[in-house]
Amino acid sequence: MLQSRDAPEAATLIGPGKAAELGATVAAGAADVVIFDRELTPTQQRNLEKSIRTRVIDRTQLILDIFAARARTREGRLQVEFAQLNYLLPRLSGRGIEMSRLGGGIGTRGPGETQLETDRRRIARRIQKIEHELEGVRAGRAVNRRRRSSVPLATLALAGYTNAGKSTLFNRLTQSGVLADARLFATLDPTIRPLLLPSRRRVLVSDTVGFIRNLPTTLVKAFRATLEEIQEAALVLHVVDMASPSAVEQAAHVGEVLDEIGAAHVPRLLVMNKMDRAGAGAEPLGRRLASAAAGQKVPAVAISALTGEGIGRLLDAIDLALPVDPTTKVTIRLPAADGATLALLHQFGRVIKTRYSGNHCVVEAEIPESLQRRLRRARQQS
Repeated sequence: MLQSRDAPEAATLIGPGKAAELGATVAAGAADVVIFDRELTPTQQRNLEKSIRTRVIDRTQLILDIFAARARTREGRLQVEFAQLNYLLPRLSGRGIEMSRLGGGIGTRGPGETQLETDRRRIARRIQKIEHELEGVRAGRAVNRRRRSSVPLATLALAGYTNAGKSTLFNRLTQSGVLADARLFATLDPTIRPLLLPSRRRVLVSDTVGFIRNLPTTLVKAFRATLEEIQEAALVLHVVDMASPSAVEQAAHVGEVLDEIGAAHVPRLLVMNKMDRAGAGAEPLGRRLASAAAGQKVPAVAISALTGEGIGRLLDAIDLALPVDPTTKVTIRLPAADGATLALLHQFGRVIKTRYSGNHCVVEAEIPESLQRRLRRARQQS
C-alpha cells in the first residue's frame, strides 16, 4: 500500500483515514503483521497497532530481525543485540497502574517503581555491558590490524549493497569457502584471507557486511568495529550488482555510507559484478556507472564472480590501483638462528642467494621497500 501526502502525521504517520483503510485491508486478508518501509516513532507504532489491531513493525525492526537470524559468532550476536536494545529502549510503554508493583508492609509510601522503570533500568544496564564488551572487540581488532600492518601487506575491503555478490567474489579471489547466499545480509562478520596479485605482491582481502539504503544509525554504531576494517583498508572494492534494476541507486547509497563511516579518503575500485546475468541494458548502464566513477577518478572493471569472467582484468586493476611498493636489492647479514627474518625474506621477497659464514647467514634478495623499513626498525629497536 502506497500513500502520498504533504507531510507525515505525528500520531499515525499515515493519518486516521488511511489507518482505517489499512485496518480493513488487514482484516480482510487476515494479516498477522504490517511492515512499514520507513522508521516509525514509538508513538506512531503504538497508535497504529491500536487502530489496525495487529502487530506493526517498521523498516529498522525488520532489518534487525534479519540480522539477528544471520548472526553466528559471538561478536555478531553482541552487535545485533546492542542495536536491538537501543531500538527497543524508547519503545517500552507502560500500561498505567497495572504495571506498578505495590509496596507492602510497614513504612511503605504507596506504589513502588513500575515494571516499565524496572525494564528500562535492566535494558540500560545490559546496553552498558554490551558496549563495554564491544569496546573490547574493537580493541582486539585494533591489535590485529597493528599486527597485520607490521607485516607489509595491504588490505582490500569488499564493500557494496547487500546481495551484490561480495562473498562470491571473495571466494573466487581467495579460493575460500565462506557462505555465499542470495539472501540479505548473509555475511555479518568480516573474513580475511590472503591474495597473490599478478605482480607477486601479497595482499589481504576482507569481506564485510552488506549495505542498504537508509541503513539504520543503530546498526552503523553497533557494527563500528566491523566497519573500521573498511576505514583502514588500502583499497575498497566497491561491488555493484549489474543485474539489479536499481544498480545506480544502490551504488550511490553505498557511496553515502562509505562517506558516513569515514572512509571517503580510501581509494576505490568499482567492480561491476554479475555481468553474466545482466540483460541488454547492462552495456549502457555499465558505461554510465564507469563514466560517473571516472569523474571521481575511480577505475571500473566489469566481471562475473560466478563464472570468473574478467577476474584477470580485476587483478590487474587492483595492482595498478594499490599504492606502489617498489622492490630493492639488498644484502642482509643476520644470525643463523634468526629463522623468522629469513622466513619473511622468502615470503615477501625473492631470495637470490644465501650463504653461511660461521654463526651468521648472508642473504642477497629483492624485497619491497616497506619490508626493508620494517627490518631496519627492528634492528634499531634491538
